[in-house]
Order: sequence, then C-alpha cells, then structure tokens
Amino acid sequence: MKRLHRPNLFGWSVFNEDRNIDFHSAVWVRPDGNVVIDPLPLSDHDEAHLRKLGGVASIVVTNSDHVRDSIRLAENTGAQLMGPSQEANNFPVECTRWLTDGDQVVPGMLALELEGSKTPGELALLIDGSILITGDLIRAHEGGALCLLPEEKLSDKRKAIASLRRLTLLPELEALLPGDGWPVFRDAKILLEELLFELDREEGFTG
Repeated sequence: MKRLHRPNLFGWSVFNEDRNIDFHSAVWVRPDGNVVIDPLPLSDHDEAHLRKLGGVASIVVTNSDHVRDSIRLAENTGAQLMGPSQEANNFPVECTRWLTDGDQVVPGMLALELEGSKTPGELALLIDGSILITGDLIRAHEGGALCLLPEEKLSDKRKAIASLRRLTLLPELEALLPGDGWPVFRDAKILLEELLFELDREEGFTG
C-alpha cells in the first residue's frame, strides 16, 4: 500500500478505465485498531502489508455503491462493518453499526452525512478535524481541483451544494481523500471553497 501524507495513513487504488480515474481505499492506523474505508480488492502484496500494519478492526462503507470487497475483508479479519444509517433498510451488506451525522466512529473520527448524492445519507469521515475522506459526492477528476458527482447522478443538486457548503465551514481542514479521483493533501478547504464559488455562480444563488 502507498503511504499517504501522514505516517498513520495508507491507501491502495484501482484504475477505472470507464471513468479514467483511480478508485481509492484508505487505512487509518491506530493503536486501538485500524479503520479501513471503502476497501477495494487487495493484491497479495497489499494484503500482507495490511496484516503487518496490524490488520483491521473496523470497516466503514460510505455508501451502498462502495461496498467493494468489504464482505470478504470482514470475514477474513473479523472486523466490524459500519454503514450509513439512511440506507439501513436496503443496504447490500449486513452492518454491525449504522452511522448517522455527528457520530464518533472511533475516537478522532467523526461521521458526517452528505445529502443530494446518488444514495441517501452518504458518509464523509473527518479525522482529527483536518482530514476528510469522501465517498462519491466530492471527488477530483483532474489534479488540483475538486468536483461534484456528475449532475445526472445527483438526487438533488441543491442539497448536494448545501452539503458542500457545510464542508467549507470545517475550520481546520487540510486534506481531502476522495474515494474517486485525485487526493488533495494540502489546501483542501480552499479547493472546496473554489468549487462552491463556481457552483453558486452557475446556479445563480448563494445558499
């Protein structure tokens, strides 16, 4: 796995040819048990690396389209599965815990619900107030710029913009690690504000 911008963060990726972007998974390494987010299938090398890092205590799936390899990983490691509470009635996997807005996933990780995406209550995860991990709604199809999920896939564009607006208010945000597209390791708050400005201009409103 690739080491990210902090020594306790790692990730692995798969290139999606249809969209010409990478899909990502992340691991937050913690003394009290590692948290994996939206796990893709692991290569033998990456699976061995994950074991070396201490395995998996918890798996968070941000939305029903990001189940990916969660079931197999949970079965092999005994990790508990967590998912978005708004999808609990129709989620494709059984979770041991359903997360709602403001829940503490583990100490230092906060769950945030995003509205307007293609699934209800999609989760974003905030680590130590400064690192945001997103599923589908907030992404980066080109380096150095953020974007929303394509409009035709949004359930409600105005709610999506409102969710984005809320993220721009996170006071200590530095990095954004999307499930889809380029990661942002610095100035994530500025890039979110730039995206919001462009969308507000297109929509002709300021919220």
